[in-house]
Amino acid sequence: MRVANPPVRSSHPITPMQSLPFVDSLRETAKGADVLLSDIWGVIHNGLESFPDACAALQTFRKQGGTVVLITNAPRPADSVQRQLRKLNVADDTYDAIVSSGDLTRGFVAERRGQRVFKLGPERDESIYRGLDAIGSPLESADYIVCSGLFDDEVETAEDYRERLMQALARKLTLICANPDIVVERGDRLIYCAGAVAELYRELGGEVIFCGKPHRPIYDRAIAIATEKRGGAPAHDKILAIGDSVRTDLTGANNMSLDCLFLTRGIHAEEFKNLDVLDGAAAEQLFGATKPPRALMHELKW
Repeated sequence: MRVANPPVRSSHPITPMQSLPFVDSLRETAKGADVLLSDIWGVIHNGLESFPDACAALQTFRKQGGTVVLITNAPRPADSVQRQLRKLNVADDTYDAIVSSGDLTRGFVAERRGQRVFKLGPERDESIYRGLDAIGSPLESADYIVCSGLFDDEVETAEDYRERLMQALARKLTLICANPDIVVERGDRLIYCAGAVAELYRELGGEVIFCGKPHRPIYDRAIAIATEKRGGAPAHDKILAIGDSVRTDLTGANNMSLDCLFLTRGIHAEEFKNLDVLDGAAAEQLFGATKPPRALMHELKW
């Protein structure tokens, strides 16, 4: 399940974009769907508070027989993500399961048992190493790097790590990116994530293994869990992805040939500000060569 260095590109042919509809409800967009693969941060909470309408929409979809798998680039195991959701008053019946990039990262660390790891990230992400006997080490003696975020994401940017990354490059260390997101919402601010550091290292020539969206392994795991929950594999055209990031959510859905409901209130809010109709030219400016979503929605609601 290793993913190589190059950035993910959609395999869909580039064609002139048509205007994209804004929809008012999940029920019209998800009509006929059996499974939702929903992003978490930016869709059902912003890091400080949950979005009641979004939670209610997912609960209603489940009550009507649908399956909801939350798919997140959080650099923590699924049980840690669940505890955070509970603190934000997101009820357990909002979803059937959680799949996190932290889970996939743990798999990579387990494969390197006995090797020394430089842990690049805040203490709150320490749960990613729980039970793995990972040997923490300074960069100078590490065998590889796990980047779960910035040490202080309130003030730092990826550029603050350039010197460390140059040292890592000189030693030809592999960097495992536990969260491919570049930025994430925290209240009304955008905070840099591990993806920003990983992309800088990749640009410098370093080897990066990206866990999480938009890469295929996290989707394969989510669909496998949905299959188990439903007692059979869902038809591909019965799966709908939901997210607010072009780079991760929309590109990841496209890589899996899944339709995507794109929420405009998240990290791209400024680009969609005051837009109620997205014509072809505006869509091309916002989505570039990326295949556009099935529909746009300001905030998730039933």
